[in-house]
Amino acid sequence: MRIALINGSPKVKDSSSGLLLEDLKIFLSGKCEVAEIAMHSPDVSEEAIEELRNTDAWVFAYPLYVDCMPAHLLSCLVQLEDKHVHDRRTHIYGIVNCGFYEGIQTDPALRVLQNWCVKAGFCWGGGIGVGGGGGLAMMSGPKPDKGPKAPVNKELEELADQILRCRTQENRYVSVAFPRFLYRMAAQMGWRQQIRANGGKAGDLGKAITNDNL
Repeated sequence: MRIALINGSPKVKDSSSGLLLEDLKIFLSGKCEVAEIAMHSPDVSEEAIEELRNTDAWVFAYPLYVDCMPAHLLSCLVQLEDKHVHDRRTHIYGIVNCGFYEGIQTDPALRVLQNWCVKAGFCWGGGIGVGGGGGLAMMSGPKPDKGPKAPVNKELEELADQILRCRTQENRYVSVAFPRFLYRMAAQMGWRQQIRANGGKAGDLGKAITNDNL
């Protein structure tokens, strides 16, 4: 079996989507062949298209962008549909992460991929929505029973099993095992550090866009 892991984040490096795929790959290791495909821009390369034609299942990982997937990834899906890069037996899975604490916030973005599968003629295998994506890079590796990433790792392990068996599952949603109020505090601290590093002030975070600013 050959599985395509598709990184649909606009970030070329150090994305939570890439991290989740790396963890999923560990659960797939030794059980199948893996093809890693990057979709960081609005265009799908011919090399990626050929690679996808030679795989049995696709796993898209991408971040939540205003209750949807990133615009460039939507463009990629349209191209894949137009080029008929599919087989009705090909299973499609999705992993969506968000900066919100609650994984259920990713539901609309996951359903976009699900609806595209129905329209394009693929078999929707299900997916997972991950809350607390902003803190994943600071958490330990894939240990399903330990650490704040344990609930996420458990879902990834279960998803890997479903992929290997060519099975489908209901969309599932999970959050990191980390107190919500501490997650918010850490996020706010990170925003302050970032704005200072870019020459701004912490007070600027509360500014709203007005016609005068445009």
